[in-house]
Parts: sequence; structure tokens; C-alpha cells
Amino acid sequence: MIEPLFFIHHETCIQCYACVRICPVKAIKVDAGTEFPSIIPERCIGCGSCFRACAPAAITYRSSVEETKALLASGQRVAAICDPTISGEFNDITDYRKFVEMIRQLGFAFVSEVSFGVDLVAWKYKELLEDFHGKYYITANCPAVVSFIEKYYPDLINNLAPVVSPMIATTLAVRKNYGKDVKVVFIGPCIAAKDEAQRYSGEAAVDSVLTFVELRQLFNEFNIRESQLEFSEFDPPFGNKGSLYPLSEGIIQAAELSQDLLSGRIITTEGRNNMLDAVKEFDSRIDMIRHHFNIFYNEGCLMGPGTSAGGEKFLRRTLVTDYANKRLQDFDPETWEKNMKTYGSLDLVRSFTEDDQRLPQPSEDMVREILHSIGKEGEMENNIGCESCGYANCREFAVAIAQGLATTDMCHIYSSKNRQEYIKSLRSANEKLASTQAALKESEEKAKHEQEAEKEATESMSAMLQKLVSGVVIVDENLKILHSNRAFVRILGDDAAMVDEVIPGLVGADLKTLLPVHFYKLFSYVIGSDEDLENKDIQYGDNTLSVSVFPIRKNKIAGGILRDMYTPEVRKEQIIRRLTEAIDENFGMVQKIAYLLGEGSAKTEKILKTVIESHQSPPNK
Repeated sequence: MIEPLFFIHHETCIQCYACVRICPVKAIKVDAGTEFPSIIPERCIGCGSCFRACAPAAITYRSSVEETKALLASGQRVAAICDPTISGEFNDITDYRKFVEMIRQLGFAFVSEVSFGVDLVAWKYKELLEDFHGKYYITANCPAVVSFIEKYYPDLINNLAPVVSPMIATTLAVRKNYGKDVKVVFIGPCIAAKDEAQRYSGEAAVDSVLTFVELRQLFNEFNIRESQLEFSEFDPPFGNKGSLYPLSEGIIQAAELSQDLLSGRIITTEGRNNMLDAVKEFDSRIDMIRHHFNIFYNEGCLMGPGTSAGGEKFLRRTLVTDYANKRLQDFDPETWEKNMKTYGSLDLVRSFTEDDQRLPQPSEDMVREILHSIGKEGEMENNIGCESCGYANCREFAVAIAQGLATTDMCHIYSSKNRQEYIKSLRSANEKLASTQAALKESEEKAKHEQEAEKEATESMSAMLQKLVSGVVIVDENLKILHSNRAFVRILGDDAAMVDEVIPGLVGADLKTLLPVHFYKLFSYVIGSDEDLENKDIQYGDNTLSVSVFPIRKNKIAGGILRDMYTPEVRKEQIIRRLTEAIDENFGMVQKIAYLLGEGSAKTEKILKTVIESHQSPPNK
């Protein structure tokens, strides 16, 4: 698979869509997800307009520098064939012979000029066009024009002149002269020639294509300068008027075909828009126009995209004609004619391949719907538009959207309206957000105060629990201890005290490892039943404990209070409690037998009260 000719680097792209506007075949689409343009290789004709139009230099083309260096380092003989446009490009080099030597210094065994190949091709055109049988032709020298017709006007393929380009003709001549094993590198102003070279094999194969910009890069890399070198001449065969090829009408003059406005039968045109119009009119009006077309995409090869940016067209034109005149001063007609006969037997016939890239046209209803969606329904029949989207009018833009080449956001007016609506919605959202943030802040402050109060309450409760003589423990549904006080640890004994040293407060300890089964099952029962158990006497070791267990959170958390019955405080408390219970119980019974006992109940009550008072602490004095 051939590597794409052009690349758009999104990290550099500023989304100005200049490339979309300039592309003659709309081979650049804008991805809906990123809004970045990207090149569709199969639709590209290699004209280089996007490359020239990209101000931030986000578009680059396939480099042949490393490929050429590898050829030169391979040990094989390599020939450089130079397009005559080189005279207009290198206006900083005073003598073309110095320029030839600079190329040799890179390692090329041979340096030939394409002007002889131009002469060969020109004479083939002369034979073809003068032997007229009612069929009109389009010259096939410009690879961008050839690709354009193959992809977008495939019905005109039979009208393309079946003649190879001067690059291929020169390649065949070089191999005929220097051997079939010679590698060939074309040096010229055309980026599309890189793809044209991929079409050929065998003796017509071009091994690499360097643009003039890439050639300058090699000169700089190897520090090759004119001032350090002597003269060197091109290797034969030499051309005649083929040196005029950089000018669009140059090949016609080299073929000595008439360009007379009255009698001539060839129309020469150049430039992006002229090329588009010429092919379109050839397709629809050739029976009325009745002329052959000589078409170049750029303004001749002079201003090809592979030349240095900022070149001055008319200065370059002058340099080309001056160079041609200088070359013709030493022109040897006899040698040239002999060479033309020698190399005239070369097979310069070529064929073309249909590669239809035309997209189906959307229905009128779809176009109207798209125009309506972007607020441009009034431009359906009017060919108007600001062209900022890259399309000539709103209708073409809508068609491109339907074909998947463009997105609605490329319309600046539509985007501006959406932007204003977005700003309004954003402002409203910001106001709501500000209100929500204020409420959230207030809620956070409230929660903060509540947390502080809860923390304070928890600390107070913990301090109080630690003061109690009774053991207190709180467990979850898995009987894991959530909280306990020092009295609980003391009641459980030495084993619990050792755990407490590692885990303060026994937090996280398993109650089942600290208490016997009959003991901890009281907690399991309370958690499962959500019922209280009060004052249960439990034997724990040598002690008897009074245990009360109560639910705190249903089926989740329970608390327990443990009291050692043998501590003086608990014993007094228990005796008082149990005597009080006995008084209450007996008092009820006394009331029932009052009639039988008479004053007996009063005596009983007096005796019991005396017992209670004897166990109570004496009042403070």
C-alpha cells in the first residue's frame, strides 16, 4: 500500500479550514468528533494546494530524503534527472554548471537534464495532434491533471494523450544510455510526481522523487556550497527547446506546434481554477470548442508546490528563458537530431486507470433539510455564501455535509448562533451552580457544626462511660466490639487487658473470643429479637455478674452493662434493689391479707424498713 502523499498534523493545525477551501476536489474532510480536517488519500490528486495554503505549516508531504540517501549509499550507480524549472528555483546560484557540480557532490554518478525528455515527448505530441482524425486530446504531462481526470472525469480518460511525461521519457533515455541497472532520482518542482513514479516499473521506473525544497535540505545537510566548487556540465543527451518546459506553453513551442490565435488548434491554460473550468468545459463543450487542451494545474511548473515558498513568478519566468537562451547558444542541431532518432524508438506510450471517486449526489429534500438545520434555507436556489466554510456557496456546503465531508460547525454563522445560545445556557447554568454552591456551603457548615457537636457528645459520653464502675460494651451484629470502657476490661480479666494493650478499648475485637458461649449468646439474642434482657445473673469464672443487654439499633447494634456482684458498691445496690423489690412484692401481699393480719402488715413493713436502713450509708452531716 502506497503511503499517503500529504499529512495534516493536528497538534499544529489551528482549524482555519484554509485547506478545505483550497482543495479542488474536496479530498479533505472534517471529522465530527474532533473538528480537525484530515486528508482522504484516495480522493487526493496531489496538487499541493493545501500544503501551500496552510499558514501554520500543519500540512507536510511524504519525504524522499532518506530514500535518496539510502540509494546514494548503496554502492549502485545513481543518476539525477533535473527538471528545467531548476533554473528558476535556484536564482541564488550564479551559474548552472556550479549547480550541476553541487548535485554530483551528493554522490550522483550522472546528472542529466529533463529537457531532452521534453523534446522526445513534444515530438510525440506533434505526431499525435497533427494526425487529426476528429478526436481532441488533453495533454498528460501534469500528474495532478491526469489524476483529476481519472478520479473525477473518468469518461475523459480516452481523451488523455497516451504519452508519458518528460520525467518518464528522460528515465528511459538515461537507462538506454547508461545501462538498465542505473537507479534514477527525479529532481523537480512537483509533489504529485512522487505518486506518478509509483505507476511505473522496469526501465521506466523512477526510484525516488526529490522536490527542490528537499534538494536544498540535502545541500545543507552535507554542507555543499557553490563557492567551494568548480564548473561541471550536464551529462548527455542534451535538449533543445525542452528547456522551456517550466512555462505552460513551453512544450507546445518545443513541438513546434502552432499557437496562432486564428489558425492554432491548441488551448493552453494553467492554475487551479482555470484547470477546473477547462476540464469541465472540455467535457461538456468540446464539440463546440474543437481544440486540444494543454493544461497544467499550477501556473506552469514555475510555481509548483515543490519549489521554495515566496517565489516570484515573473522573475522565475525570466530566469528560465535566460537559461534556455544560454543553453541554445552552444546548441548542436546535428547531434540533437541524431539523438532524437536514436532515442525516438523508445516506447513512450502510456495508459490510464479509471479510479472513480465521484460521490453520489444527495436528494434535494436532504439538502433542504440540512440548509434548514443551519438556518440557510433561503440560500437553496441562490448561489451565495461567505465561503468561510471552504465551499463556494451554502448549497455546496450542504451537499458536502450530506456526503460526509463536512460538519455543520464549519459554518461560522451557524457556529456563532450556537455559541450565543451556548453562552446563554452557560450563564443560566452558572447562576444555578452559584445558587447550588451557596446552598451546599450552608449545608456543609451545618454538617460541620453537627459533626463537631456529635464529636463533643461522643467524647463526653466516652468520658462518662470511663467513670462508671459498671462494665459497658457496645457490639455490632457480628459481635465485633464498637466501644467498651475500662471497667468492662477489668471485669473480663487479664486476657482482655492484654488485648486492650494492643487494641485500645478492644475496638474491633470479637466478643466471642472474650466471653463464654452462654454469655455472648445473650447479645446475639437481643440483636436478633430486639428485646431487652435485664439483670441476668451470669457466672463468669469465680464471679457472678449482673448483666443487662438492650438493643441500640434494631438487628444491628446492642449494648451491655456488666456489674460484679461481689464489689461493695454493687452488693449494696443489689441488696437495696432486691429488698425494694421484696417490699413492693410483700406490700401487695399485705394489702390482700390485711383483713386477716390486722396490724401484722405494719409490723412487717417496719421490720423490712429497719433492715434497709441498716444497709444504707449514713447521711452526710
